[in-house]
Amino acid sequence: MSTFPRLLEPLTLRHKVLRNRITFGAHTANMSAGGLPGEQFGAYLLERAIGGAGMIVAEPVPVHRTGVLTRGNFVAEDDAVIPAFRKIVEPVQDAGAVVLQQLYHIGAHGDSDLSYQPHWGPSGLPSYHDSDGSHAMNEREIEEMIAAFIAAAVRCQKAGFDGVEIWAAYHSLLEQFWTPWSNRRDDQWGGSLENRTRMSMRILEGIRRACGENFIVGLSVSHSEAPVLSTIEELTEIVALHDATGHLDYVTCGSGGFLDYENLMPTFAVGEKLTVSATQVLKQELKHAKVQSESGIRTPENAETVLSSGEVDLVAIVRGQIADPHLARKVAEGRAEDIRGCISCNQMCWGRRSRDYWISCLINPSVGREHEWGGDRFAKTDTPKKVLVVGAGPAGLEAARVAAECGHTVEVHEASSMIGGQFRLAGEQPRRAQILDLMDWYERQFEKLGVKLVLNSYLDADDLTDIAFDEVILATGSLPDEDAAQRWVPQLGVLPGLKHGNVYAPEEVMRREARLGDSVIVYDEGGNMRGVGTAWHLAEMGKQVVLVTPDPLVGKELARTSADIPIRARLARLGVAFHTESAVAAWHGRGATVRNLLDDTEQEIAASALVMATTNRSFDPISVEISDLNPVLIGDAAAPRQAPYAFYEGRKAGLQIGGKL
Repeated sequence: MSTFPRLLEPLTLRHKVLRNRITFGAHTANMSAGGLPGEQFGAYLLERAIGGAGMIVAEPVPVHRTGVLTRGNFVAEDDAVIPAFRKIVEPVQDAGAVVLQQLYHIGAHGDSDLSYQPHWGPSGLPSYHDSDGSHAMNEREIEEMIAAFIAAAVRCQKAGFDGVEIWAAYHSLLEQFWTPWSNRRDDQWGGSLENRTRMSMRILEGIRRACGENFIVGLSVSHSEAPVLSTIEELTEIVALHDATGHLDYVTCGSGGFLDYENLMPTFAVGEKLTVSATQVLKQELKHAKVQSESGIRTPENAETVLSSGEVDLVAIVRGQIADPHLARKVAEGRAEDIRGCISCNQMCWGRRSRDYWISCLINPSVGREHEWGGDRFAKTDTPKKVLVVGAGPAGLEAARVAAECGHTVEVHEASSMIGGQFRLAGEQPRRAQILDLMDWYERQFEKLGVKLVLNSYLDADDLTDIAFDEVILATGSLPDEDAAQRWVPQLGVLPGLKHGNVYAPEEVMRREARLGDSVIVYDEGGNMRGVGTAWHLAEMGKQVVLVTPDPLVGKELARTSADIPIRARLARLGVAFHTESAVAAWHGRGATVRNLLDDTEQEIAASALVMATTNRSFDPISVEISDLNPVLIGDAAAPRQAPYAFYEGRKAGLQIGGKL
């Protein structure tokens, strides 16, 4: 008997039967080529269909030229998308998935750099995406927009999609019309509830009329904590009006929006299952449409819980199926323990999309490269080799796993008593235990694949020359800079006062090797979790923490993930003092001189210890000595960087053995 009976139960949506209740929901992958979907996007969706998803909702297409939001948006108002999408849709359907496309318009929250158009909205209010204002639509333009939504749906039908999802979430154009705060009109499109929903009702009815009965129509909404937006009761009343038409097949509910962005794609700092309270209310009130929950439904266990309680009919697992595209298939095969769980970091999915690149995944570097790497699957080699991997941090773990998946005999030597290296230490920071779950996953995969793991084994050059291996991969990582040098005050060189002691690296803190005392200064040069997470950890321990950074805000690098907002708030509530655009001019043993980089003023801050989160240095003690073995140097051993590049280089090294790449 399955552990996930409700999750695997088929569901009928109008003329289609979903093979399970797992949706790969709509999100911007940003993979278009010249505004058209191509091989990269097609392979990305197909991998999730092969992986067993019941329904896939393809990346939203802007219905109108004023709604373009990203460089990779599919071209709006153009029939050229029809044949391009048909090439993508048919293989996804052949793989067993029902496939829809989301239709969207961002309304007032546009991006002038990309659209070169005024942002169209109901009342000409400011954009919450850029610093511009918006254009209050006149009645002719409203009619034009309604027609654009309907025309976009017709294109989807001609391209072979099984239906469309109308986007009214995150305070997009349709929600802007629904909401009295943003809709201040006094004509037939504003004021009463009937008037405020007139536009979306016309769109829904127009799509049903144009596309017929054998076409799924969904509606995407979201519940926000922003006080000026709709309460769940108000949102439910709005959705119920659309449901009463009988034209609506399902409603999917997300969280957050442009006014509370940290909840839109919640990271580890926020939590899970954020929309369950909202979907419960929707489920009780809607008579026809099925209800789907999204936002933090990260695992099959989460999904089964909300389904079996009757709170929803479907679940959208997006980042979970980015991290492991075969999540649904593994559940169906009774192999849930083999699912590589999303760690909720947002670093390479939203983190890359926020900078207008195509998305990828920190722990699954095949994302966006499915068309080049053959998906997230591995073919056995005809020429198996003996492979030695030195180091079991992220790069070494992934290299070893992939080489073994390809049929090679793999042995891993790790100098410490546990796998994971610095990445495991990151998992010891507050709310980051999902990283430790990933380490457990690697150990399970090693056992299944027959990878020999040798811990507490430091290999030098002589050891390697005595062992017979066909391939040697060096993933020996990096170490903190012994000089504690700061990049934005290069003239200082070695940290002045370093000799006084009580100066530590974040790794020493997380390994519990540092004797810190009660008050700690954390100097964070990277703006990421290495410094910020260590400060959070210390504050949770009850330490008095002062966080110094050369950046204009704490967690600057985390801004690309949206984790910075809740983490700064948490640090503030814990009493952490922030000194931005500053550096440590000198350490005195019981305090530091902190220099403001804007005006060179200095102040003395008392502290019992100093933690310096500066750039690491590669640790590569043997590659030159064993150059005759042609070792492959990967991860931080090649250059200290953030974790995604270690996983990427590990995957690539594993594939390249035996010519798999």
